[in-house]
Amino acid sequence: MKWSKDFMRDQDFGLLVLRLSTGGLLLFHGFSKLINGVGPIGEMLTAMGLPSFIAYGTLLVELVAAMFIVFGLWTRAAAVAVAFNMVIAILMVHVSQIFTLSPQGGWAIELPMLYLLPALALAFTGGGRYAITRNDIFS
Repeated sequence: MKWSKDFMRDQDFGLLVLRLSTGGLLLFHGFSKLINGVGPIGEMLTAMGLPSFIAYGTLLVELVAAMFIVFGLWTRAAAVAVAFNMVIAILMVHVSQIFTLSPQGGWAIELPMLYLLPALALAFTGGGRYAITRNDIFS
């Protein structure tokens, strides 16, 4: 192998790593909601005067959209859904923590932002060459 300045500069492989890490880690949250239910989210929605069935949208995003991101199936659309889901989560649960630090010294809303920002990046870039769907408006 010849070493050059372009060694390890593969944008499509980088997008694959971004997809696998973002979607793969979000799947854990989706599986948790699938196993344990969406009751706590439904209760928060009811307390806000909204119907509790909207909580199933979170389950749908954290399972289906996360799998779509992992496989590169309509990556842009799935990433927009995840980004929207994270914005709603921040507004519902974490809005009072936006300008605070956690006890460990990190940003208090670090976790939702670690899903929101990569989702935004994928919404703008798409899934790359290693995605199932490519070259359309949703990919």
